[in-house]
Amino acid sequence: MLETWRWFGPDDTITLSKIRQAGASGIVTALHEVPTGEVWPADLIKARHQMIKDAGLEWCVVESVPLHSDIKTRTGDYERYISNYKQSLANLGKNGIYTICYNFMPVVDWTRTNLSYTLPNASQALRFEMTDFVAYDVMILKRPGAENDYTLAQITRAKERFSAMSETERTLLENNIIAGLPGGEGSYNRESIKLAIQQFNEIGTEGYRQNLFRFLKDIMPTAEAYGIKLCIHPDDPPFSLFGLPRVVSTAEDAKALLEAVPSPSNGLTMCAGSYGARADNNLVDMVRAFGANIFFVHLRNVRREDDGSFYESDHLNGDNDMIGLIRALLEVEQQRGSEGYAIPMRPDHGHLLEDEMGQEGVKPGYSYIGRMKSLAELRGAIHVLEQLRS
Repeated sequence: MLETWRWFGPDDTITLSKIRQAGASGIVTALHEVPTGEVWPADLIKARHQMIKDAGLEWCVVESVPLHSDIKTRTGDYERYISNYKQSLANLGKNGIYTICYNFMPVVDWTRTNLSYTLPNASQALRFEMTDFVAYDVMILKRPGAENDYTLAQITRAKERFSAMSETERTLLENNIIAGLPGGEGSYNRESIKLAIQQFNEIGTEGYRQNLFRFLKDIMPTAEAYGIKLCIHPDDPPFSLFGLPRVVSTAEDAKALLEAVPSPSNGLTMCAGSYGARADNNLVDMVRAFGANIFFVHLRNVRREDDGSFYESDHLNGDNDMIGLIRALLEVEQQRGSEGYAIPMRPDHGHLLEDEMGQEGVKPGYSYIGRMKSLAELRGAIHVLEQLRS
């Protein structure tokens, strides 16, 4: 497997030299300065690629070329945005960058309610707390019809939690949910998010799924022409938020997507933390079923709770069978043969450890030391499994 690291560009406090020292050889990044929906200029791609090469690394994966909401809703100026997307893919392919991660999550990108959940060893992790989310949706956002999406027990617990919150805690909760997290596609205020939620909810789950399939059919000829491997990231978390449609949350969703648009360019990002936040997703079985179409991997682990809450655990010590997952991925690589496609993987998120607490510029989930620790653990596991196979 190809060890990669997510880098947020020249303004990232974690430099390319630090990434190389951590042991990664590949970079996962994007042109974050280009507005969503606009064409990624070929000269800017080339310059960024050269910057990465000059540091002794390789730009292996784009994460992400974000989709404008008009594409997701098939409204407004979506035809122009699709045309722009095709041109961005062509410009990337011409510059030797072929693996493109993207997502089709409506309104909110990856979502957490607590960005500094304290673990027993005093390090901090990301957490999604269902009771807090319900409290926000029902009592703070006051989304029309929100109470119909939850059980009476959930609403009762949420009201109790809301009553116990200070105004500062309520503001922090709202910022965590709608202000945008690293790598996301923007932020909202309270009124704009309610309008966006209403627009997407009117489409419905099956209508939204068809919009995804239509988008893929629109861009697939361009992807195939330039050898692009498109790998969709699953919903995070992999269940509905704000009553919104979710169409990349389960093995069944992945199967439907691959069957609807059969192509060597149509593939998946196996995000272990996202798919694995659902107990009914068997990650090892998914790799064995979809291995030929898995083009990128996020290795991350979680501890799940019965109500849908979860927190991001140590990479080798969570509810997901990380060793079994890595073994299955190595088997996929072996099946591809010596001329096959090595799967880029990155340690997804990492705990915030003491040395970086309080430092400026540390992005939630993207600490340097925490990810370096995770990469070292994963590298060790991969090495042992490879030795056992040989």
